Amino acid sequence: MSVKAFKLVSAVEREMLMGDKNYINIECIECCGKNLYIGTNDCFIYHFTLDEKVSTAGKVTFAATKQLHKYLGLKKPVSELKAASALTRLLVLCDNTITLVNMINLEPVPTGARIKGAVTFTLNENPVSGDPFCVEVCIVSVKRRTIQMFMVFEDRVQIVKEVFTPEQPCAVAVDGYYLCLALTTQYIILNYNTGESQDLFPYCSDEKRPIVKRIGRQEFLLAGPGGLGMFATVDGISQRAPVHWSENVIGAALCFPYVVALDDEFITVHSMLDQQQKQTLPFKEGHILQDFEG
Repeated sequence: MSVKAFKLVSAVEREMLMGDKNYINIECIECCGKNLYIGTNDCFIYHFTLDEKVSTAGKVTFAATKQLHKYLGLKKPVSELKAASALTRLLVLCDNTITLVNMINLEPVPTGARIKGAVTFTLNENPVSGDPFCVEVCIVSVKRRTIQMFMVFEDRVQIVKEVFTPEQPCAVAVDGYYLCLALTTQYIILNYNTGESQDLFPYCSDEKRPIVKRIGRQEFLLAGPGGLGMFATVDGISQRAPVHWSENVIGAALCFPYVVALDDEFITVHSMLDQQQKQTLPFKEGHILQDFEG
């Protein structure tokens, strides 16, 4: 059965980003409330505000207003952005360093607090510290086979734990004390508090980009072999049947009850309830798909 669960709506036109530049590439995006942040390959962060408008006919449009842009001063791409709205901070990964910047003016925090040696990072959406003025950050370290946990405050960072992994990690998602890791040849669940680990299933990161997403308390969504979107709990079991993706999925997102996936030609929408494909949207040359606050 075909369902029109989603519509594609343009939010920011290319000219608003490009200006008089010949070419720029969007490397990462973050959306927090009405704030949209875009990181580019020429080391800029752009901040837009998005206003959603619904016409009397029910058509949804977005009006984007550019607030400012900031050059980070390096010849490297901005590879990841994550907002910590409780701290009014944006965590910016560029050149293996996570810098804390003010969400409003994009200026680095005066203390110069930063995390060095990060390949990629994620936030713990089910934090264990209980401190509302702190975010827990997990990084894949540039040190071989190493994961590090940090507490990030408004103007300082503090390392909490360093964990060693059996193979080189390349992607991570976090829930409480549990890390779901894509290693070189397999996915595993690792409890960084106890050190216990659980193998999930094999996967070759050399052949395809792994996908690891926290989708709820103690549950993750993974890109499995054979084009399957697999669900796994922290106990290493699957409580739902997998969804059938194409072999070359490059991104996935969750908007309950739908799992949305991106490949090089389409966006596909499956139901988590019956695993059936509900919608297909043609979309070429997409390379990022993420979900932000619904």
